[in-house]
Amino acid sequence: MNKELSSFAARLRELISVGDDVRSLHSIATGGFNNEPPHVGSCFENFNELTLELFALQFKHNPAYRKICEARKLTPQVVEHWTQIPAVPTAAFKELELTSLAPGERTAVFHSSGTTEQKPSRHFHNAESLAVYEASLWTWFEQNIFANSKFKIQNSKLVVLSPPPEQAPHSSLVHMFETVRRKLGAVESAFVGKLAGDGAWTLDFNATLAALNDNSKLKTQNPKLLLGTAFSFVHLLDYLVERDLRVGLPAGSRVLETGGYKNRSRSLPKAELHALIAQRLGVPAENILCEYGMSELSSQAYDSEIHPPSPILHPRVFHFPPWARVQIISPETGREVAEGETGLIRVFDLTNIFSVAAIQTEDLGIRRGDGFELVGRAQLSEPRGCSLMTA
Repeated sequence: MNKELSSFAARLRELISVGDDVRSLHSIATGGFNNEPPHVGSCFENFNELTLELFALQFKHNPAYRKICEARKLTPQVVEHWTQIPAVPTAAFKELELTSLAPGERTAVFHSSGTTEQKPSRHFHNAESLAVYEASLWTWFEQNIFANSKFKIQNSKLVVLSPPPEQAPHSSLVHMFETVRRKLGAVESAFVGKLAGDGAWTLDFNATLAALNDNSKLKTQNPKLLLGTAFSFVHLLDYLVERDLRVGLPAGSRVLETGGYKNRSRSLPKAELHALIAQRLGVPAENILCEYGMSELSSQAYDSEIHPPSPILHPRVFHFPPWARVQIISPETGREVAEGETGLIRVFDLTNIFSVAAIQTEDLGIRRGDGFELVGRAQLSEPRGCSLMTA
């Protein structure tokens, strides 16, 4: 095991876990759109130094990444700021082993989701990298999913619209959902998805309705946390509409939806999808949260600050945690766009310790202050997103 990277991983886990006033991170999170981002707590004021240190380690110990950096003539000797660190396109994870882990050290691998004809990306992990991944996802998940909500951890029920972990061992999203289940200590939980013969995700509608309605006759109903891809929600909602069914989830219940629709049946604008969730599941808009993530990253972004009822005047703005930064990059110039302009989303994720911290996505975003509004996939990009695994 690489002692330098292991040491960095241990330090980062501690910073994530004991950051100053972690409860305030949600309100002061920065996307890093300026060269020097606003204050995000003393633990990550030195984000530039931490990122440059990690860049030097990845340049040293990740052969495939080092070749990319050398080809661009960007090495630790010349890079002075995190915004100059070479970003690797997500497509490169399909062809290259962008990892510092030796083959015998790789205990898990996350694959990008997509159509069965596509070659998936591969993000290799070991116990240390998964520990950082889980610390990152839980800390930021907790700050967002429970923000401004009556949802209580105790006595809650978790319902997941995906297959269980044993059926989807290479899905980073399913791993995330399972991590949430363990962290919540949600004994009362249900994974109501299953795999079709072609590997696509489907829903067991009977099991889903049973999980959602299990305490409907009790005087005191515990809130539920419902997690799933946007496409899974469309299937569930279509099923309910066709049968004129409604599920009144208990007060304080929350919904987390993620993923897109490309090349899969019909798609719905966010406002329409969330209106249907409110109508058919009884969860108000302020308790519906969107997540943005991918298999090549170890941190996720959320858009928990909602300003209904005007999505045009108040778009849903995503924020990554303080240990990650985002730039919106013009595909024509390679430079950061101005406020309100559209470009490709580029993420610098400190928790990607054993792979590559700087990731150039194929997703379009609009620069919105200290966050970004998600637009969708860039043209000519391969369809992807966890929702593509839903049939």
